[in-house]
Amino acid sequence: MAELQFVVFKLGKVEFAVDIMQVQEIGHYTEPVKVPNTPGFIEGVMSLRDNVIPVISLRKRFNISEINLNGSAQDAQESTRTIVINLGDRQIAFIVDDASEVLTLDENDIQETPDIIAGVDRKYVSGIGKKGERLLIMLNLNYLLNEQEREQLATV
Repeated sequence: MAELQFVVFKLGKVEFAVDIMQVQEIGHYTEPVKVPNTPGFIEGVMSLRDNVIPVISLRKRFNISEINLNGSAQDAQESTRTIVINLGDRQIAFIVDDASEVLTLDENDIQETPDIIAGVDRKYVSGIGKKGERLLIMLNLNYLLNEQEREQLATV
């Protein structure tokens, strides 16, 4: 049985995981430069080693409330991170509430996405990982953006 490594991050109290091979780096959050006339989930752009890359809010992309569940906006800002990934030939940064763990899962610990959340709009959810009592929503970032959104990012 193969063991797989994932970067675990949080949006509110929900834990998500992405294949470590898709992640280029994790960094502290710095406010991006706003770009007019972009979709609501695109926060703007940032500079990373002389490259300008788009910054996406995963909270907005997944329609997760902006309100911090523990009531402390200060904590959310201090722990907020950007996860830079390679998506095709582009780099994209995602804003997440916290990202501080690399987790190894056996492929048997990953179950198929339940039918209730499967479908066209949720094709980026590749499964549910279990580690003890923890449940992790497994993401396939290749499907996070549709073709139109990828084209819009190309102009940012």
